[in-house]
Amino acid sequence: MSSPRFPRSLSRRPTLFCLASSLWLSASFSSCTPCEPIGPLKPDPPPAVTTPPPPPKPTGPTEADARAFMDQTETQLRVMWSYAQRVQFAQNTNITTDTEQLNAQAQEQVMELVGKKIKEAAQFDNVQLPTELRRKFDLLKLAQDLPSPPDANERAELAQLAASMETSYGKAKYCPPRLKGGCLTLDDLSRTLSTSRNYDELLEAWTGWHDLAKTLRGSYVRYVVLANKGAQNAGYADVGAMWRSRYDMPEEAFAAETERLWEQVRPLYEMLHCYTRMRLRQTYGNRVPETGPIPAHLLGNMWAQEWGNIFPLVAQPGKSQGVSLKAKFQQKKTTPVELVKMGESFFKSVGFDPLPDTFWKRSMFVRPKDREVVCHASAWDITSRGDLRIKMCIELDDDNFRTVHHELGHDYYYWYYRDLPLLFQQGANDGFHEAIGDAIALSITPSYLQKIGLADPGTQVEDTTFLLHDALEHVAFLPFGKVLDQWRWEVFSGKIKPEEYNKRWWELRTKYQGVAPPIARTDADFDPGAKYHIPSNVPYARYFLARILEFQFHRALCQAAGFTGPLHKCSIYGNQAAGDKMKTMLQMGSSKPWPEALEAIAGTQKMDGAAMLDYYAPLITFLKDQTKSQKCGW
Repeated sequence: MSSPRFPRSLSRRPTLFCLASSLWLSASFSSCTPCEPIGPLKPDPPPAVTTPPPPPKPTGPTEADARAFMDQTETQLRVMWSYAQRVQFAQNTNITTDTEQLNAQAQEQVMELVGKKIKEAAQFDNVQLPTELRRKFDLLKLAQDLPSPPDANERAELAQLAASMETSYGKAKYCPPRLKGGCLTLDDLSRTLSTSRNYDELLEAWTGWHDLAKTLRGSYVRYVVLANKGAQNAGYADVGAMWRSRYDMPEEAFAAETERLWEQVRPLYEMLHCYTRMRLRQTYGNRVPETGPIPAHLLGNMWAQEWGNIFPLVAQPGKSQGVSLKAKFQQKKTTPVELVKMGESFFKSVGFDPLPDTFWKRSMFVRPKDREVVCHASAWDITSRGDLRIKMCIELDDDNFRTVHHELGHDYYYWYYRDLPLLFQQGANDGFHEAIGDAIALSITPSYLQKIGLADPGTQVEDTTFLLHDALEHVAFLPFGKVLDQWRWEVFSGKIKPEEYNKRWWELRTKYQGVAPPIARTDADFDPGAKYHIPSNVPYARYFLARILEFQFHRALCQAAGFTGPLHKCSIYGNQAAGDKMKTMLQMGSSKPWPEALEAIAGTQKMDGAAMLDYYAPLITFLKDQTKSQKCGW
């Protein structure tokens, strides 16, 4: 092989001859030039560069895999949830054997799909994901109020139990012997409790409804067992632990947070309770104890959760009782649809969109005469894309006027986050969802009612009168809002055994609320089941949080509106700056942890009862003065 240093056509011999004959060359030439190479020298090759081997391909799931999984999951959930919502709305507005069965089947399919997706999502638990994507996985794990047991037969059984309990509640009627075959609905019995002042008549209405709940007890015991299996399959100790894990904090921290908030507002509630008991004794005498808990059937509401209906009994003698919306509605011959349009007008006045035409065509506003329905008020977005509806059996009174604003608050929340990814289409936490409409309802002031023609021009309502009426709704509710889920948490954890369900229910009601059953109850009773949210599996801590948050929202919106007077006199009606502030928060949905959403509207990341105490400051002074001779507490 020829050397690369030389042309291939030349040999090495001339170089060897020169070196061998150097003496001869010296004789012939005066000097000998060193031999030169015939071809030019080539540079040395650069040092070899070692290229590292490519990194090994990942063997586990990647961020791209997680994103593809989540996109597919949200698409599938949208289809399934929309279908289930449509079926449930049909069942709620037309209770038959067929619609109950269809609802059970739809709920079973939802449980199966969500449970399957939660299990599959576990493969991405240790994958590093962007914050927004990781939040979707966290929310997916919490996407069930009723978690799915892994066994198909038990899943079907749980779905059937849930559907049948809701149906039983909706169809329940009390048929007293005195009516000789006639029966009373919950609407009828609630009307008696809100208007009658006859002790025995109130007792019959209360007992009649609560006794009907006994039939749900066996189903509920089995439901707890099956639902807990679903929660444990999803990685939680029980259903209560799963529900408490939805608040961007450890579940034990959430329980402590609700207790902290309650302690902030408890003194106000105890003053209101003391004053109310004192005034009720003037009507019912010794049937209301001087120092003990108040009989639950005397507070104007089937569950003694809101006391506004007994305002005429506890109002100051000789003082104006404020504006009666019921009388105004009768005078104006207002229809239920017109009542809802008044609510819509408030939201539109702060810059919100009109409700879609389909809302007016597809909602249920009154109890139909030709079929059984679930009358409990609720708000819906069937498609998660703006098919808004409400379901109510509207009666023309103050309470329903506020309820309409509450339900429209839900619908506008749905409306303004409808373009977010599906798993972000929920409230920042569920208390936010309940608080929106209630915050708007705090703007139903005498001045607002005058502007819309529901109060006569120049109507003056004394501060303590207005605030007392208001507190009977908002403050009175606080302990009930806390107790209902506190009872369920103990049930789900196994702390309360089935034979102690009713006993513990009344222990908690007495401890926190200062109310007692009007007649002796036994372990055969199931008084918690007399409240819709128990058989229908709706978490309830949200309502307690909403009572705190609505006042924080109201104060922040009034500040945005430039209002500087006493907080209870503020109405944001017609103020778009306040509406814009609220919309900013609504459009966030659950895309950020709730403290960030709270900061967007209220400028703080902490839930706080101080705004409520600020709102009721004049009433607190009044209650202290009125009850200074009373032995408060129970």
